Amino acid sequence: MNRSTILLRRFSNLLKKSLTESYSSKLSLLSQSRKLTSTTSPDSLNGLLNDIPLNNQYYNYPRLTARQTALRTTPPKGAQMLVRDFIDDSLYNPNYGYFSKQAIIFSPQNHFDFSNIKDNLEFMNIVASKYKEFEISLDDKDKKVTKQLWHTSTELFKPWYGYAFAKYIVNEYKLGGNPQHDLIIYELGAGNGTLMLNILDYIQKFEPAIYKKTRYRVVEISSMLAERQRSIQNFQQVVNVHNCVEIINKSIFDWNETIKDPCFFLACEVFDNFAHDVIRYNFSSEKPVQGIVVANDEGEYEEIYEPVNDPLIIRYLSLRNRTMYKTPALQNRLLRSLRNKLPLAPNLTQPEFIPTKLLLFLDILKDCFPKHRLVISDFYKLPDSIQGIDAPVVQTRYQQTMVPCSTYMVHPGWFDIFFPTNFELLKDIYQLVCRSSRAESEKIKVLQQKEFLKRYSDLTKTQTKSGENPMLMYYENVKFLLS
Repeated sequence: MNRSTILLRRFSNLLKKSLTESYSSKLSLLSQSRKLTSTTSPDSLNGLLNDIPLNNQYYNYPRLTARQTALRTTPPKGAQMLVRDFIDDSLYNPNYGYFSKQAIIFSPQNHFDFSNIKDNLEFMNIVASKYKEFEISLDDKDKKVTKQLWHTSTELFKPWYGYAFAKYIVNEYKLGGNPQHDLIIYELGAGNGTLMLNILDYIQKFEPAIYKKTRYRVVEISSMLAERQRSIQNFQQVVNVHNCVEIINKSIFDWNETIKDPCFFLACEVFDNFAHDVIRYNFSSEKPVQGIVVANDEGEYEEIYEPVNDPLIIRYLSLRNRTMYKTPALQNRLLRSLRNKLPLAPNLTQPEFIPTKLLLFLDILKDCFPKHRLVISDFYKLPDSIQGIDAPVVQTRYQQTMVPCSTYMVHPGWFDIFFPTNFELLKDIYQLVCRSSRAESEKIKVLQQKEFLKRYSDLTKTQTKSGENPMLMYYENVKFLLS
């Protein structure tokens, strides 16, 4: 699955006609009802359009959380969920979630010899060819299952990309002033284990004394993903080569142990799959409302809104109000006032996706890893996103074709849902939650990926004959946060 701008993708329609005609039964997963309504209690707001009524039956539906639906083997019907719980269930349900349906990271068997590659164009063609071969091999192995596939910087530019992480970590470890303690590294969402292998190989090769004191611990977003890691051959090879590796079979969101030792905490392309909530604002009062996904008795989805009452949403908005951030949804008050006077004008702003699950993660860092150093890399912008502020890309792979969607309310388990990260806002929220002193906050940095790589990678290793450097040219929509 291509999650970056490395290869151009253009889709004029959600589904091509031929695709729909040939596979209409399977693609009916996309044809869910997606209406926008709101609760109609006296204290609530009307929907985007006042002529969209709310089905009173929805009041009787139980409100479920992702933790409750994790026990289910099929997506719930006749129920309602906060948007973050619906997305979390869609991605991580152990029985039907996206990451339980054999989502696979593209990993070339050998690293690329850039010194023998003419230029960037030739490299792109080589990658496209290998990617195609990999896709065909997956489909040949199991024609009944549509496996989900994507690639990452770590895999395309191994080992040099991972070496940059290692060099940064080692440099900061040495500058820490206490080299007597062990070098402890936690990685959240280790995938195939390639980043871990490259980091440990670098430390073993160039810093053997530090390697003897290195401990590498893998924690997953869910216990199900941690269990799956044990079945990945490449991952097991890393564990066999480096006996300092420990797989912790526990979700990071269930973590309850306090780690008092200094440590580095890595998360590479992980935050993008953290579930978000959706809020909108009343055009007149500017008060926020929270989104709810209703699954009716037929399994069709509707989005309704109610006044914000969820404690986590309230806390996130309260923290955000302490920063300099101003939501684009409420900009230009005069224009909004004029718009309200138009016939059939909507009374709610466009949706805004807020990273409430990320806030829970920051709480865990603060409480359980008080001496952590954070190393984050992820997307700060994404092409083909759905409508809304900080909205996700929703897509799936079907018959070796990437199919983008216009809504997050799709059949759970069949679609990747991934978000951009506002790194400047994340820096402020992280500072409020995890770094109270000014001295600590000044050490928090946000860098473009290109800037990070120029500082810490050996760029001669990824330079082509023409002088072009694909590692600097691709994934330009990625930033780093370093604390």
